[in-house]
Amino acid sequence: MTDPVIRTLDDSTAHLFDDLPDPLRLREKHQNTQYRSDWKRVALRDGRVVARAAWWARPEDTAPLLINWLDVAEGEEEAGAELLRTAPWQVDELELDLPAGWRDDPALRTAAETRFGAARKAGFELLVERYNYRWTPECGLPERPGRLVFTAEPDDEVFLDVLRAINSATLDAHARRAIEKGGVELAAQEDLEIFHWFPSPREWWQVARTPDGEPAGIHIPARNPSGPCIGFIGVLPGQRGHGYAYDLLVECTHFLVEHGAEAIGAATDQDNFPMAAHFARAGYPVTRERVNFWAPAAVSAG
Repeated sequence: MTDPVIRTLDDSTAHLFDDLPDPLRLREKHQNTQYRSDWKRVALRDGRVVARAAWWARPEDTAPLLINWLDVAEGEEEAGAELLRTAPWQVDELELDLPAGWRDDPALRTAAETRFGAARKAGFELLVERYNYRWTPECGLPERPGRLVFTAEPDDEVFLDVLRAINSATLDAHARRAIEKGGVELAAQEDLEIFHWFPSPREWWQVARTPDGEPAGIHIPARNPSGPCIGFIGVLPGQRGHGYAYDLLVECTHFLVEHGAEAIGAATDQDNFPMAAHFARAGYPVTRERVNFWAPAAVSAG
């Protein structure tokens, strides 16, 4: 067997990216995602594409932020790993979107595990598995519980204070990773940066309070490049145990619908059982699943 040939694509060779089956339906998932041709790579063996990957960033970024498309032919894990290892961009995260219930379909499970194998050989480790949701009007608009009062808050410091408290006791894997790296302050700052990155109005951000004025949490109705989404739901540690995350989710849904949303995306970690239960109660169906890997070596190098 000949060694694989790794190619970074350009506009003249971009067609090579399409020369591989798509069992995980990533093309459907990423039909609205904008990729640069020169941030795509393929591995060829005897002239045949056996692995491909695409790096993604926002239009204003000068370097990729993560890998969110990886396909590897069965038995070609090493070629897929070489494709990732030799990339000129060091990113610390790789996310793989999968059809919902992929473990129950032998063909999908084999395809997914082939990609997982390539990621691990390239130095990535499993971070978290997540549910992706998509609400549409057919799901029904959940009734507002009416237990909390929601107001806009223009001061970023208020949100930072709330985020510090929320992240001091969080189930979110990305927040926990940030805390391991730089403490609660880093986790809060990273969350705030994401909020500002959303191309939706800053004045949409809201603080929730109990009727007697005590802060209960925050919710961030947002738009990302794919459309309206639940940007963030967080309840303060001292207010947990009342099911307020459901109230926040419902309010966020109503807010987005009132601002024209015809569909709303959302996601949560699969082991965040309380939040997953709130999404189910609010009528959000699981449409896909996501497996996030991270590269400790890339973090250390950075």
